Amino acid sequence: MKKMKKFTLSATVAASLAFFAGTASAQVSDALEVDGTVISTTAPAPDFLDIDQVLSGWLFRTPETRALQTDDFDNPGMVFVDQAIDDWNAVDGSEGKSCASCHTNGPEEFAGLRAELPRWDEAQGKVMNMEDYINLSRVEHMGAEPLKWAKPRMDAMVALISLQSRGMPINVAIDGPVADMWEQGRELYYTRVGQLDMACANCHEDNYGVMIRADHLSQGQINGFPVYRLKNSKLNSVHARFSGCMKNIRAQPFAVGGEEFRALELYVASRGNGLSAEGPSVRN
Repeated sequence: MKKMKKFTLSATVAASLAFFAGTASAQVSDALEVDGTVISTTAPAPDFLDIDQVLSGWLFRTPETRALQTDDFDNPGMVFVDQAIDDWNAVDGSEGKSCASCHTNGPEEFAGLRAELPRWDEAQGKVMNMEDYINLSRVEHMGAEPLKWAKPRMDAMVALISLQSRGMPINVAIDGPVADMWEQGRELYYTRVGQLDMACANCHEDNYGVMIRADHLSQGQINGFPVYRLKNSKLNSVHARFSGCMKNIRAQPFAVGGEEFRALELYVASRGNGLSAEGPSVRN
């Protein structure tokens, strides 16, 4: 296995984060609080990483962008959560049911789910993520058409269900029946691709905390997904962001919802174990 670079929260990274906190003397808070829920934005790194801490992407944003996430009224991603609530209650499909028909306690029933995904599902005999569970319910219980990945209705529903886990620690399993897929994802994370001959690790492990053009490189954690990006004024899914990163390095992206991105999602999600689920978060 490739030896990972030892990278702690160095003076360079700390100074960079302090700059974005607003003043040279500002202290970077390690916690984000939203409507009374404390969200941990730092955590000890998982044992398989050769770094000391894992850091939420929230820490790498400007004070103005951070502030948008501290209040649900200001968070533009919550508009899409409201749309998903309407969809939750809407009858769709041949069975004449809505999500609410079966889940009578509301989406709160899924508290904790986002923090464990992707995960092995014994009944389905495969690794499942949020989009899989949403479409499983739609097709098998509602007789409705599956929602398309990385499209507005799906991303909004993922945001609504993810919101129920806000503040809960990410705890993605990497052993047992998911081990082979996790290893595949790890290999993808360190494999150089594209005309720029870069891997995920080159930005998010070797150079986080560094400015690249107008962007402040983060660790690439996905505990805040789906993410409202100011850049495109919409919710963005994990796989859509993977695809965008590959395009940025002039590589042919893997298919959204395909096996490669599923494996990569599993691995990257596990790199954030210990951080809090944040979604929907706000980023550049």
